[in-house]
Amino acid sequence: MSGRRWVIAVLFMFSLPLHGCGHVDRSVHPSPQKLASVPHEWTDKILALNPKALSETDVTEVLSKFPAPRIVMLDGSLPIVTMGSFAKFLIRMGYPEDRIRDPRNGSYSYSSYRDSREMAGMIAWYYEAEEMMPMVIGHSQGGMRAIEILHEMAGNLHEKVAVWNPLSGKVEERDTIIDPLTGKERTVVGLKVSFASAIATGKWMRFLLLQWDMLSLLRRIPDSAEEFSGFHLKYDLISGTLSGVGPGDQYYPTGSATVRNVTLPAGCSHLGILRMEELAEYPETREWIQRYVPSSESPEWTGNPEGSHPNVLLAADLWYSIKKQWCMGLQEWIFARDHGMKE
Repeated sequence: MSGRRWVIAVLFMFSLPLHGCGHVDRSVHPSPQKLASVPHEWTDKILALNPKALSETDVTEVLSKFPAPRIVMLDGSLPIVTMGSFAKFLIRMGYPEDRIRDPRNGSYSYSSYRDSREMAGMIAWYYEAEEMMPMVIGHSQGGMRAIEILHEMAGNLHEKVAVWNPLSGKVEERDTIIDPLTGKERTVVGLKVSFASAIATGKWMRFLLLQWDMLSLLRRIPDSAEEFSGFHLKYDLISGTLSGVGPGDQYYPTGSATVRNVTLPAGCSHLGILRMEELAEYPETREWIQRYVPSSESPEWTGNPEGSHPNVLLAADLWYSIKKQWCMGLQEWIFARDHGMKE
């Protein structure tokens, strides 16, 4: 058995006790809808929101009335470990389900074996069609693919990237879109996603899975992301951080991107880290997640309320960034409309 097949076989054995969620629920087939004009009576309410301090009431009574940015989720190398539980967590926290599910088959996430250039072209299509810049979040190999997508959009891998239509499943004969905020033509290369994240993505597996071309790019975050959060696990056999999270494991910007590195607490496992759907069900846990702010003044996880779980920090940190980008996306759209940038 080759080295690569041996690794995949071992990972499969590790994953079996933890997940049985590979089934795709195809009962919902959402269709992308353009952002409807925000009624002027709602403008002041949206603009008055502080994206960095959004309460649950802000989400349920204001943000939920309007569309949200598309979230592109990328699974790890084993399809039996999916982003489905995390997607359901977001939906229970109030995020629009149709901005998570794949409009073609209703799945919550995408395979990390998808071509990165195709995915970059798909993100551009969504931005043009839905008028809000998408977010990209990947777990394990999916985190590697998310970073590769960023490098595609930055022009670091190919000079041109064609638009890819997620409804038809086909590439379009163009490498430009009409920017929905300015009405001007733009190439796919040069676009910036609002937020991207990689969860438990290590160099060791890139080497063993023969993904050597990404070794030099894996920790470098280009300007094609406005904000990026990298989540690390200490002593993680699968990602390869066997001696803890050292300087060589840290993500860093190559330019203007805002990059954060977060080391997750003991008790989080590589294959179980995405199991967080239930965290939205318990009042105390949900309240802590809603109050969380990623700073030195953020609430500390104390006590052991019903439903507590080591994954709560990851859930809270991602939810903070996602709802912030949701608010900022709406505010940006209103600003473009009201200042004549949008045709």
